[in-house]
Amino acid sequence: MKVLKEITLEVLQAVLPLTIVVFLLMIAVLSSPIEEVLQFLVGLIFVVLGLIFFLVGIRIGLLPMGESIGNMIPQTQKLSLILIYAFVLGFLVTAAEPDVRVLASQIDMVSDGAIPNFILIYTVAIGVGIFVAMSIIKIVFNIPLKYILIVCYTGVFILSIFTPVSFVPISFDAGGVTTGPLTAPFIIALGVGVTSVLSSKSGKPDNFGFVALASIGPVIGVMILGVIYG
Repeated sequence: MKVLKEITLEVLQAVLPLTIVVFLLMIAVLSSPIEEVLQFLVGLIFVVLGLIFFLVGIRIGLLPMGESIGNMIPQTQKLSLILIYAFVLGFLVTAAEPDVRVLASQIDMVSDGAIPNFILIYTVAIGVGIFVAMSIIKIVFNIPLKYILIVCYTGVFILSIFTPVSFVPISFDAGGVTTGPLTAPFIIALGVGVTSVLSSKSGKPDNFGFVALASIGPVIGVMILGVIYG
């Protein structure tokens, strides 16, 4: 019950300011009919309830599971298996991310249906999986995050030269997939669990950068799709 109360308060604090502004605009500026106002309020109730239930599930289910898996993976003592597990988990959680579905519809519009939705979803998921595994490599070999980011984004900018113009902005927007409500909490929790075992130092400094690295995968993936289908 304590978790439910905390999350309910957080959701209301996040939603109420926007609700008040929209409600005032509908009444004072747009003079919306009462039916539209009622529809907005009913939709708002469903949004609040959905956010509460979703965040409760994240808090009591996904986050503990991600951290627990992160603690267990390094116990295999084999780097190859650790990387495979990290890739598979990054792939699966991204494939289940709702934001990927929205991205797929945008790419479908840009490509005039030339790129099937499942190809885009799997490409983005593969990109995230690869860079989640790279985050593990960063921890194991103690590679500074800034060097990896410089090399990766240099490659991204070079690749953008060969990518059709219409795909470049969407490619960078694709990085936002890793900040989605499903992917980001899981990757962060996984990173906390892994670093608590693999790192001899405090896990917090090493954990920074998991999402930053994972966000590069979708960018590169969509650019490659643009080169292939463009």
